[in-house]
Amino acid sequence: MTADSPLTDRLEDDDYPAYTMGRAAEMLGTTPGFLRAIGEARLITPLRSEGGHRRYSRYQLRIAARARELVDRGTPVEAACRIVILEDQLEEAQRINAEFRRTTSQASDS
Repeated sequence: MTADSPLTDRLEDDDYPAYTMGRAAEMLGTTPGFLRAIGEARLITPLRSEGGHRRYSRYQLRIAARARELVDRGTPVEAACRIVILEDQLEEAQRINAEFRRTTSQASDS
């Protein structure tokens, strides 16, 4: 197997749905019910295997872990999901803004 094989690509892909619901819950120290609840709140949407089973990516597990931190501090699940969504949107907006500033700065330097 080479370093650039399809398997290596999947293992390095944060969006590859590699984890079953049971394994994801175990990794997060939570229950499958928690994962279903944040799915119902539309925080994450797991992909489905050919057999219809939920599969989670590393990115989704990081998002779920953040929601769990908030829930563990007493925040209701729905509110925790909304907070995480807003945090994610803010991070994306800041990334876009920084990229725009770099592009504008490079254009003015030319």
